[in-house]
Amino acid sequence: MKKLLAVSLALLLLCGCASSVADLRFPTAATTGALYPIGGALAELWNKNVKNVRVSAQASAGGLENLNLLRSGDAELGFAVTSILCQSYTGTGSFDGQQNDKLRVLTGLYYNPNQIVVTKDCGAESLRDLDGLRFAPGAPGSTTTQECELHLTAAGLKYPDCLKAQFVGFTEATDLMRNRQLDGAWIMAGLGNAAVTEMLSTCGGRLLPVDDATIAALQAEYPWYARFTIPAGTYEGQDADVQTTAIKLVLFCSADLADDTAYALVKTFWENIDTLSESYAALKGLTVADAVTDLAGVPLHDGAAKYYREAGVLD
Repeated sequence: MKKLLAVSLALLLLCGCASSVADLRFPTAATTGALYPIGGALAELWNKNVKNVRVSAQASAGGLENLNLLRSGDAELGFAVTSILCQSYTGTGSFDGQQNDKLRVLTGLYYNPNQIVVTKDCGAESLRDLDGLRFAPGAPGSTTTQECELHLTAAGLKYPDCLKAQFVGFTEATDLMRNRQLDGAWIMAGLGNAAVTEMLSTCGGRLLPVDDATIAALQAEYPWYARFTIPAGTYEGQDADVQTTAIKLVLFCSADLADDTAYALVKTFWENIDTLSESYAALKGLTVADAVTDLAGVPLHDGAAKYYREAGVLD
């Protein structure tokens, strides 16, 4: 009898230890984008340095899908830009009637610029010139499709009827442009993006600017937009600055994530930002002050806020 009790107690202890490990599913972005490898690096960092968590990074269609996965309970972490983050939190726009008031921010990251690539021989000089062209707004469910819609609408076009649209991801769009089956594609990603590099270097592509009037129209309705310059020389063959728009990218979670887990994830990230930025150019120059600004009204997770108060960037 004593032996049986001892075995039972051991099993209970083992079960208790197993149940204390938090499995965190972490959808990131398409494998061709800058976020997918960053997500993998973060998962590896956390798994090595944060006790009792097991983070699994995975490819996804981007922010819209990531937010839907969080709301449905099929993810615990994710990346998204503040535009759709705000819409998910308030139940507006693409998330009309699907409010997720448990959405929380772990950390603000870098500004994500819109990068519109067109072929040099398509004749487009402005967003309005995309009217009637063969164009890839992005993969279904991706952030880029919404960005394309908002910008073209602000430019006075009727989306998606104005395009001969092909809803494909970065890799497919690159292949179609190379085969002269596509006139352009919308990409929202950090500077130095591999797909943009490929489109400009091997597909006869060039960056299309966003004009002042379109930016003003966007900012009047969507204050999270910032005017952004892609510096000359960012890509091979880009010999002039290109004006566009940008939105801050954030790492988000649910309010249901344990406070101590959120605190540990954020603390570990910022304590290793110098090492991460050596491998991932998009993270270079980030400071902890960037974590709490321009979040479009979506609250910080309580555990994250505790770290930022300790770091002196939050009251």
